[in-house]
Amino acid sequence: MIGDHDEREKLFNAAADLKDPAQRAALLDAECGTDPQLRAEIEELLRHDDAAGSFLNGSVGSPETTDNFATASERIGERVGAYTLREQIGEGGFGLVFVAEQQEPVRRLVALKIIKPGMDTREVLARFTAERQALAMMDHPNIARVFDGGSTANGRPYFVMELVRGVPITDYCDQHQLSPRERLELFVSVCHAVQHAHQKGIIHRDIKPSNVLVTSHDGRP
Repeated sequence: MIGDHDEREKLFNAAADLKDPAQRAALLDAECGTDPQLRAEIEELLRHDDAAGSFLNGSVGSPETTDNFATASERIGERVGAYTLREQIGEGGFGLVFVAEQQEPVRRLVALKIIKPGMDTREVLARFTAERQALAMMDHPNIARVFDGGSTANGRPYFVMELVRGVPITDYCDQHQLSPRERLELFVSVCHAVQHAHQKGIIHRDIKPSNVLVTSHDGRP
């Protein structure tokens, strides 16, 4: 039985990747077991996802992804609050991440995360709000900072955070041919960030290379 939000999202993602109704049904039979409420929630999310244009199909940043998003909500070049969308750089089960430009009171590029059209169920909204609040509590150089938050004109929440132009930690280590000692020293900084989150009462539960981005400042990672 799947009880927590992370596992539910994983099940949703797995089911969304299956376009054959029979395969989807078999997956839900195996994973949901005797939990009809869970199955109903996942099936409802899948209906919203299909109606929104199956954003999980196609690669991030591809023309197909951009066009599908443009027909359903904001378009590249349009404003969300005080921010102008420039490009899509990420996508999850429930949210989309964009590079956005802020003009005032300072001019800078930021990352803007917004719930996908049709995904604004009560459970997803609660999770999104919790994620935004958890990030806002963080104050550590190795954790991306939250700058702002709000809702679109049609009521979908978003939050704005520091834009990290990095690569997954494993890719960074391989590209720079780091020695075992250098890799461990880099990983220590990850441990410090995780410790900071734990001290704030936050447990990530999905730390993996794609969630740990590394960039260089003054020649140091």
